Amino acid sequence: MKQPLLITGPMYPPTLAELEQAYDAHRLWTAPDKDALIASLAGKLTAVASSNSGGINGATMAKLPKLRTIAHFGVGYDTVDVDAARARKIAVTNTPDVLTDEVADLAVGLLLATIRRIPQGDRYVREGKWLKGAMPLTESLQGKTVGVIGVGRIGRAIAKRLEAFGVKLAYQGPNRKADLSWPYFADPVALAKASDVIIAACPGGEATRGLVSRAVIEAIGPKGTLVNISRGSVVDEPALIEALQSGKLGSAGLDVFADEPRVPDAFLSLDNVVLQPHVASATHQTRKAMGQLVIDNLAAHFAGKPLVTPV
Repeated sequence: MKQPLLITGPMYPPTLAELEQAYDAHRLWTAPDKDALIASLAGKLTAVASSNSGGINGATMAKLPKLRTIAHFGVGYDTVDVDAARARKIAVTNTPDVLTDEVADLAVGLLLATIRRIPQGDRYVREGKWLKGAMPLTESLQGKTVGVIGVGRIGRAIAKRLEAFGVKLAYQGPNRKADLSWPYFADPVALAKASDVIIAACPGGEATRGLVSRAVIEAIGPKGTLVNISRGSVVDEPALIEALQSGKLGSAGLDVFADEPRVPDAFLSLDNVVLQPHVASATHQTRKAMGQLVIDNLAAHFAGKPLVTPV
């Protein structure tokens, strides 16, 4: 008999296919009656596979008294109520490390695209404007101070890449890092005032909601740039739109949004913002590696072995 598994949301199709082959898997997000499905599994379900597009809250956990492991597809797990899981002694795993380099690559690419206006240059050529004259000059990354909010795995990988560009680095986080020599700022506003570029690379969730506030955005300044590859919740989105519209902020490169995939129309009409559809880790290689961690964590759970990447 295959072990029952509840899958709460979509994930990389090959991973989903492998889970459905290995287990008696049930797709919660396509169930016509979600409550009925959960009730039918309540007496036997010990594991759940979740994703950023389909998390699991405390109320659902309460309906699954035998649940012991939640294997989450993603390094960020803000769609999982971790506090509720811990209170119920339910282990949560995620997929760290395997997407660090991919996200850092896109963060640097997004920064370059924003400062050097690469998408705008592409349109300039396609629309025949080059025939009428040269494109206006852009800002340069050279000599800039880049402030990184959040220097975990991804923040450090971004900074390592940026060192090759000869920029000055600074950082903000809840604690000073003993192994980092860059200037540390406990206050994100102070970091923004000292930086030409701010890159948000911190986790999502309530602890960082609105961390990049109106004050931070305005402190970056009319010639400054904000890049966000963390979570949309980290940035005060209405304040960001207003600052981009008014010129209080020079430009922004955004991979994440507060209510994605619904992106505010105001962003679509702005020429000083580069938009991406939350694709920082979206390569086949990385998704396969993330999926393998989900598979390995579930296999460890059912074999009674230590979990591979517990939160």
